[in-house]
Amino acid sequence: MAALIGNAAAQSAFASAATSGTLHHAWLLAGPEGVGKATFARAAALRLLADAAAPGTLAPGVDVPGSHPARALMEAGSHPDFRVLSRLPKDAEKPDEDVARSITIAQVRSLGTMFATRPSLSFRRVVVIDSIDDLERGGANALLKNLEEPPAGTVFLLVSHAPGRLLPTIRSRCRLLRFERLSDQDVARVLRHELPEADEAEIGALVRASDGTPGRGLRYAGLDIGGLDTAMAAILADGDAGNARRTALAKALSSKGAAPRYRAFLERAPSYIAEVARSRHGTPLAAALDAHSAARDLAGAAIGLSLDAQATVFEMGTLIAGLHAAA
Repeated sequence: MAALIGNAAAQSAFASAATSGTLHHAWLLAGPEGVGKATFARAAALRLLADAAAPGTLAPGVDVPGSHPARALMEAGSHPDFRVLSRLPKDAEKPDEDVARSITIAQVRSLGTMFATRPSLSFRRVVVIDSIDDLERGGANALLKNLEEPPAGTVFLLVSHAPGRLLPTIRSRCRLLRFERLSDQDVARVLRHELPEADEAEIGALVRASDGTPGRGLRYAGLDIGGLDTAMAAILADGDAGNARRTALAKALSSKGAAPRYRAFLERAPSYIAEVARSRHGTPLAAALDAHSAARDLAGAAIGLSLDAQATVFEMGTLIAGLHAAA
């Protein structure tokens, strides 16, 4: 399991509640995407199950020793009292490339089989939903019934990147656990742990692009995100009067095999413009904010409408180039 780094206050609050004897049955783990909420949810689930199986045998905190039987079951995906609901892959042979748009009501209802019996290894079971933002409306209503009348011994850990969009009735039945963006130092620690072969130059580029969310940095790994930043900085620096820089970047990101790097560019470019905006004031700030809004719209349309990659990159570069004249 991944290391727990950052958000020490959230970890401490949960650990204290878990040992208080009055653990709430539903927790809403809320915060920006990529800060470790799902990692924490799995670690917290393991700790709850390990504590329930052998109360009072573990040191304070959330960690569980690598030799613990519950950890072995969790890592093998065979713990009978643990379940994760997430979007399912459309193609079993490509589990990471194409997933369903939502967690379905059928997935939520499938929990009924587990709830119909007592937990197998202790008095407790844990359900993680990653993320509850992905629940279709019928699934949310089905889950609400479980939250209103929780099965005995069951703890729900609900990961949310946008809790304000959830049904108020779901939020009201959960205890909120807030997660914040990580410091650059903690982001670097996560990246070094997960990417042991990456050199310090790549780690530094990934930290800058992560904006406090190591999950984003991990998505960018191996895609030369530093090179994309350098290309955008060059366009910004001189405005690319002859279009040469934009043209070269557009050709590179639309070439065969460049799709992962193209998607990273679409995500990174609006963030890069936001970074530029933070250093500006007055009219230059207004221009940067307008460019950021346009970049976000363009990135969304590029994926949703399958826009031509070369034309999209060139247009995104034009938004960046426009910031030179507005400075």
